[in-house]
Amino acid sequence: QVQLQESGGGLVQAGDSLRLSCTASGRTFPMAWFRRTPGEEREFVAATNWRSTSTYYADSVKGRFTTSRDNAENTLYLQMNSLKPEDSAIYYCAARYTNVIKTKADEYDFWGQGTQVTVSS
Repeated sequence: QVQLQESGGGLVQAGDSLRLSCTASGRTFPMAWFRRTPGEEREFVAATNWRSTSTYYADSVKGRFTTSRDNAENTLYLQMNSLKPEDSAIYYCAARYTNVIKTKADEYDFWGQGTQVTVSS
């Protein structure tokens, strides 16, 4: 069982930046970020494979968000720049054992508790 813990959320203004971190208790293969707003399903944000040689981004964040990982520290990052009010959500870190990147929430095996990001206009 892998435990994931996110950190780095907060309240910022539109145009600001935030960096989220997700620390895993063990080694994982692909890791991803999802986000959810009240009443909505979890939305894919970004994903990367073990060696960070492949990354995928949702169209809504492409060019503004960057995901990376430090495998020595079992940590995944999400650098969020040019934040918009519509980026406000709870951001979740997810991981899966099978070494294939997926963009659907139900294909991930482990989840963190989430961290709130609020962007004011």
